[in-house]
Amino acid sequence: MGHKVVVFDISVIRGLWETRVKKHKAWQKKEAERLEKSALEKIKEEWNFVSECRRKGVPQAEYCKNGFVDTGVRLLEKIERNSLTRQRDRKSNPFVFELSGKQWKELPDSLKEQTHLKEWHINNTLIQIIPTYIKQFKAMKILDLPKNQIACLPAEIGCLKNLKELNVSFNLLKQIPPELGDCENLERLDFSGNLELTELPFELSNLKQVIFIDISANAFSSVPICVLRMSNLQWLDISSNNLNDLPQDIDRLEELQTFLLYKNTLTYLPYDLLNLKKLSLLVVSGDHLVEFPTALCDASTPLKFVSLMDNPIENNQCHDGDEVMESEQDRQHFDKEFMRAYIEDLKERENVPSYTTKVSFSLQL
Repeated sequence: MGHKVVVFDISVIRGLWETRVKKHKAWQKKEAERLEKSALEKIKEEWNFVSECRRKGVPQAEYCKNGFVDTGVRLLEKIERNSLTRQRDRKSNPFVFELSGKQWKELPDSLKEQTHLKEWHINNTLIQIIPTYIKQFKAMKILDLPKNQIACLPAEIGCLKNLKELNVSFNLLKQIPPELGDCENLERLDFSGNLELTELPFELSNLKQVIFIDISANAFSSVPICVLRMSNLQWLDISSNNLNDLPQDIDRLEELQTFLLYKNTLTYLPYDLLNLKKLSLLVVSGDHLVEFPTALCDASTPLKFVSLMDNPIENNQCHDGDEVMESEQDRQHFDKEFMRAYIEDLKERENVPSYTTKVSFSLQL
């Protein structure tokens, strides 16, 4: 007996298959439209873009404008081009020295012979000591040394009479040498993120040319006296410290334009702040604030007064001391990037919110 052969109408099968294909394509189109309109898809796109920018070291202020993230590829390409251009310019400049990477635990020996250098840019290394031969670099103008393991600055730094910028943020400094007060041409100082700085030497009162100082993310319990004597100061960031009050003579800083005080435990603001006629931005934490001059909120003045309501969510931290220190610095660094973008956004707005609630959270996968 031979095989049974069942004959179908091929046109029927084809019609059935085409109907299923059409339904599937219609479903795909509908799903694509749904995803395009979905807020979750937008959040995912922004999250991936922000992650890419952070991986490439792009500051948040570059891509966050008016409270929104610009996810344009052209923007990222433009930022990268500008960054590469700056890097090429630095590398081609015979007066600039650059060093980065965790493989570096000390400065190369050849550096001591290059006393003609005007700029050092050293970051993200394990270097702990700045050698005393730095005094030989008489032409030095910029010392950019963030995110290393520097535990102290040599007294010889006071020999750099032409120094204009000093950035030793996010290191392990516990004190600043008084000899730094001899660098009377300094204009910018950044001591932020060292966590354990509690005071600045009085000798820094000699620095009358300083217009910018950042001592945030440390352990200051009051505004250093030397800072109050920096008569040309325009930007003061003393956020994330242990301040309970402000000095009554805060109005000595007549040129002050930006004053960042958030993440302290201030309960009141003195009326002397009203004497700072050039003050255009004041940012405080409103969690503990119970008294402040109502004139600070006067919309007719050019002052932008922002009260941040912090709302952190507790997270479990490890108990190992070194790891806690590292994670705290990372958290403070991220927080500064966020606030830098927020402040840049505030400067572009005509009006500011009456208060802002900042919610912090962590996600573990």
